[in-house]
Amino acid sequence: MQNKVQPKGTAKLDLNGKSFDLPVYGGSVGPDVVDIRKFYAETGAFTYDPGFTSTASCESQITYIDGDEGVLLYRGYPIDQLAEKSSFIEVCYLLLKGELPDADQLKQFTKTITYHTMLHAQFDRFFEGFRRDAHPMAVMTGAVGALSAFYHDSLNVDDARQREISSHRLIAKMPTIAARAFKYTSGQPFISPRNELDYPSNFLRMCFAVPAEDYTVNPVLAKAMDVFFILHADHEQNASTSTVRLAGSSGANPFACIASGIACLWGPSHGGANEAALKMLYDIGDVSNIPDFVKQVKDPNSDVRLMGFGHRVYKNYDPRAKVMQKLCHAVLKEVGATDDPMLKVAMELEKIALNDEYFVKRKLYPNIDFYSGITLKAMGFPVSMFTVLFAVARTVGWIAQWSEMISDPSQKIGRPRQVYTGPTMRDYVPVGQR
Repeated sequence: MQNKVQPKGTAKLDLNGKSFDLPVYGGSVGPDVVDIRKFYAETGAFTYDPGFTSTASCESQITYIDGDEGVLLYRGYPIDQLAEKSSFIEVCYLLLKGELPDADQLKQFTKTITYHTMLHAQFDRFFEGFRRDAHPMAVMTGAVGALSAFYHDSLNVDDARQREISSHRLIAKMPTIAARAFKYTSGQPFISPRNELDYPSNFLRMCFAVPAEDYTVNPVLAKAMDVFFILHADHEQNASTSTVRLAGSSGANPFACIASGIACLWGPSHGGANEAALKMLYDIGDVSNIPDFVKQVKDPNSDVRLMGFGHRVYKNYDPRAKVMQKLCHAVLKEVGATDDPMLKVAMELEKIALNDEYFVKRKLYPNIDFYSGITLKAMGFPVSMFTVLFAVARTVGWIAQWSEMISDPSQKIGRPRQVYTGPTMRDYVPVGQR
C-alpha cells in the first residue's frame, strides 16, 4: 500500500513553556489529522484518548464514514447503491482488490471462493469438543482459530500469495463453519456445501436443509441474506477491526487474527446489539405499551434504555438502516409475518424517534440493529446466531483491513501507552513485618 496522506501544514503546541510544531495531514476526504508519531520523543509527554475516539490509528483506503451526514462508502461506492445493485461476492472483490471486477474477474473470483467452501474432513471432529448447548459464537471463536492447524501452507504473512490464499479460504469457509455451529447446537447433521449454488443460497441451505427431504432456497430470503452480508461487510476502524489489526501487527497468522476479531465482535456493545434491540421489542410486547416505555426512557432515574437507536459514529440516520428497513418488510411479507406484533412496535417506535423532540435533539435515529434482529428472526435464525451472521459478513472487511495493514510500510506493532496512577516506587516488606 502506498501512503497517500497529503501534508497540509503544521499545528503549534505550547507545553511546559516550550513550543512544538506538529505536522498536519489530510486524506482524500474527511477530517485532517495531527501527526503525533514523534510527540513523545520530542515532548516527553503522551496524548490521552480513552477509546481512541479522536485518534487515527492507521491510514486506510477501504471504507469511509461521515457520521454527521449519514454516509458509508466502500472504496468510494455508497452502501445503498451496492446493496441495491451488487452482490456480496462482488463486494468482497471490491474490498479486497480496490476496484469492482469485470465479468471475467468476477467469474474467476466466484469460482475460487466456491471451491474453497469445503472443510477438511477431520475438521468436523473438532466440533465434538464443544457441549451441544455451547453458544455458537464460542464455537466460531475456537473453530476459526483452529483453521491454522489445518492449513499450514498459507500462514506466512510475508508471502503475498499465501496471504491471498488465506483470504479466499476464510471468506469461503466462514459460512460453512457458521452453518455447522448452528447445526451442532441444534442437534442436526451437518450439510455440505453445493458448488452450483451462490454464496447466500449455499449458506441458507447448509443452515436449514435436512437429509430427510429436499431443500429449495427461497430467492427472496437468499437476496435478503446477500444484502445483509453487504451491509455488514466493513465499517472502518470499529472495535473488532481494530482488534484484528492489533493482533496482525504482531505478525500473527490470519486465522488467529480473524478469531480475535470474532471474540471482540461477541461483545454486547458491538455485534450483540441486534440481540438487545430484539429483546427490547419483546419486552415492550405491544404498541399500547410504548407510551409507558418511552416515558421510562426519558426518565433520568430509570435504567430502561432505548436499544437499536443512535450510533457512536452516525449522528444522522444510519444509511444501512434505510436499506435494512426495506429488507425487513420484504422478508416479513415473504414468510407471511406482516402482522408480526414486533414489527408494529418497531414501526411505532421509529415514528416516535423521528418526530419526538427528545429523540431528535439527541439524534437517536434508528440504526441497522433495530431492523436486522426482526429480519433474521423471520428468516428462521435464533437470537444466538445473530452475531454469528454478523461475523460471516464482516470476515471480508477484517481480511481487507488485515491485508492493507500488512502491506503498509509505516505499520508497526501496536503498543498503546497509559497514564499510570498506581503506587510510586516502594520497598518490599517481609510478611512478618506487615
